[in-house]
Amino acid sequence: MSSEVTSVPPTPTPPPVSAPPSQIQSPAAPESSRASPLRGMGTPNIASPVRKAVASVSGYLGEVGQMTRLADPRDAWLPITESRSGNAYYAAFHSLSSGIGFQALVLPVAFSLLGWTWAIICLTVAFAWQLYTLWLLVKLHEPVAGGTRYSRYMHLATTVFGEKWGKILALLPVMYLSAGTCTALIIVGGGSMKLLFNIACGEVCLARPLTTVEWYLVFVCVAALLSQLPNLNSIAGVSLVGATAAVAYCTMIWVVSVAKARVASVSYDPVRATDEEDGAIGILNGLGIIAFAFRGHNLVLEIQVKSLSHSFRLHSATDNDGKDKATMPSTLKHPSHVPMWKGVKAAYVIIALCLYPVAVGGFWAYGDQIPPNGILSALYKFHSRDVSRVVLGTATLLVIVNCLTTYQIYAMPVFDNMETGYVHKKNRPCPWWLRAGFRAFFGAINLLIAVALPFLSELAGLLGGISLPVTLAYPCFMWVAIMRPAKGTAMWYTNWGLGSLGMGLSFVLIVGNLWGLVQKGLHVKFFKPADFQ
Repeated sequence: MSSEVTSVPPTPTPPPVSAPPSQIQSPAAPESSRASPLRGMGTPNIASPVRKAVASVSGYLGEVGQMTRLADPRDAWLPITESRSGNAYYAAFHSLSSGIGFQALVLPVAFSLLGWTWAIICLTVAFAWQLYTLWLLVKLHEPVAGGTRYSRYMHLATTVFGEKWGKILALLPVMYLSAGTCTALIIVGGGSMKLLFNIACGEVCLARPLTTVEWYLVFVCVAALLSQLPNLNSIAGVSLVGATAAVAYCTMIWVVSVAKARVASVSYDPVRATDEEDGAIGILNGLGIIAFAFRGHNLVLEIQVKSLSHSFRLHSATDNDGKDKATMPSTLKHPSHVPMWKGVKAAYVIIALCLYPVAVGGFWAYGDQIPPNGILSALYKFHSRDVSRVVLGTATLLVIVNCLTTYQIYAMPVFDNMETGYVHKKNRPCPWWLRAGFRAFFGAINLLIAVALPFLSELAGLLGGISLPVTLAYPCFMWVAIMRPAKGTAMWYTNWGLGSLGMGLSFVLIVGNLWGLVQKGLHVKFFKPADFQ
């Protein structure tokens, strides 16, 4: 029986390509077929050379497992599955870069809407919940050693829900989390560039400042230049720089805010609404902000492809020159989820050490007076005169660096989808000039959305509710469908309960935000982006 590890292709595959017999191994043949022809070749008391050889081969095969082979060779030409030379460090860099960013700076706003007690409870529950579903996705990357390997979130969704329903339920949230986040990064990064220019130039600067749209264009040009790195593995250094910048500016901002003490007339009571409807909408907005802080699950499987460490190389499979003929990303004793989970645990320890101080320290310093844009805006609003311009400029520069680097990892699944169409139609790798054109085109589309639809921030709660199942609900249903835990067991109840609760919470957020938009109206101002302050 052949149990080769396969990687699900991004689109329906052509007829399977048969492998040469030399590539088909069977580490776990049935006991009867393995033992019956050789059992009589030795005696119980004397270990014959044949028996030693058989035992040695059996132990070796049991240890190393199977050679990894792509089900569709064309996957080796796509950005996500092109390179597998990553390790646990790469996984940590990517997970940290995608798991922390500008959304952490808005957490004090959620505290002002929910109050101390409920905000801390909700933040803790959300952190534990998303960490559990992250563990589920890490395990589901290759649920059975030697079985199907899922390298993209959409592949797992279509496998569980079917081709039609998988696209209906998961395509919009996944694409929003990638393209929508990239658009938000342009708004935040471009606006921060404008702030940095104002800080560096000062009030007496004679240079004509660029408009907000022009700063968006500057940001997109730099991001598009960085996006020419070919695959997810090649941006590990970029992710490391971005993660370091995020940790640095989160720490700097909350430390400065706490060190400057609380602002005058601060209150820690939840912001009181004029009526019950506004109060309910405020609570839903607070929950949406906390949920949005834990995005990034749509990138877990893509990142895990790169965490398959080169330490799993099959060193004994070498040619006469001593060079490796193949790699061994996953075996029965060394499954692929081990390095990935190590990286994730390290990353999320650091994420927790950033999110909680920013949320708690920011709310302690500014309370109910926290601006809607979060703690960075509060730092400028209340301490622009008593904090060094060097500190303000450094924090702003770090935000820009983090936005540029985070853009790369969130855009990579979109780049992969764009190149998939060409690769599967032409049956050849995407040429460099077309790859560069795809990535520049994606940046241009994001720029157009950021400029033309500046009111997207008012839809953040609605879109957050739509994308919430990707993080909190779908992984639970995927585990039940693929791993099939026995009905009535703890895992069965846990996953059905959390999955149903996640879908219910998503429904409440969507309905509540739609209700809020109907009550307050949507302030539409096309092609008039506001300054980010």
